[in-house]
Amino acid sequence: MTDDQHRNDRHERDEHHHEDDEHRRESAQSPGGGGISIGSLSGGAVSQGDGARAEDRSDRVGERPATAAATPPPPAPGRGGMAVGSMSGGALAQGRDARAVDASRQLLTVTPELLAAVREMRMELSHRVRTPGDGLDEVDGELAELQAEAGLTGQARRTRLTRLRTLLTSGATAAGGLASLAAVVEAISRLVA
Repeated sequence: MTDDQHRNDRHERDEHHHEDDEHRRESAQSPGGGGISIGSLSGGAVSQGDGARAEDRSDRVGERPATAAATPPPPAPGRGGMAVGSMSGGALAQGRDARAVDASRQLLTVTPELLAAVREMRMELSHRVRTPGDGLDEVDGELAELQAEAGLTGQARRTRLTRLRTLLTSGATAAGGLASLAAVVEAISRLVA
């Protein structure tokens, strides 16, 4: 390496160290800046700072925890900070390399009423003549997947239930004329409410 290359290399390293030192000084000089304040936390992931990362990959079973409606947001932690009154899942990251991932799943216990209504609807579907674009195969597939998931664990993902309810109530399929439709939609609505 030539002397000029050594000087340039050293200069680049010095500039990088200077930027890091400056960032550390700014952080130390403004302790009220940035940060996260949470009044009530009953699940999820939170991270703050230089290489911040927060990931929630939990399986939450049952009802969502009641949010503390009476929990007021705490005072904001300063310029650039975040204040959250109540957090019952999800991910929150704040800071230099912040990254938040909420890959959690909420599992709900499937009721015997829903399973009976699903069985009834699948039986009705088995007697229906299919036509192209009627959506009945898609409905039957979603019902079969719900039965399989609930059969293994007694539970179903909230997203599966809401997707099925949307499919059944959207008018995009010929399932609207099935007698069991209302019972399935009602049982799902009680679970995801």
